[in-house]
Amino acid sequence: MTLYPVADDVLFAPGGRVVIRTYGVASAASTEDGSRPVSYRTWVTGVRDQPRYWRWGHFEDARHGHRKVLEWLTGRGPQPKPVTSF
Repeated sequence: MTLYPVADDVLFAPGGRVVIRTYGVASAASTEDGSRPVSYRTWVTGVRDQPRYWRWGHFEDARHGHRKVLEWLTGRGPQPKPVTSF
């Protein structure tokens, strides 16, 4: 498995630290053409004692989704909906 970092952010809140991490994950197995499909994820830890998780279909969706998660956590936007197109 290979990890591809997309974005990392840390927010400091009265209850502690919140970490937002977006990355791509490629499995060790390759497809017939030799490429390795990458899926993108955003993990948030430190919110309500439970990690929150979003899955994105493409790199640009992951970048945009990371910004939406930050906006939601800082109160500037609604909770993001994951884009699951592959």
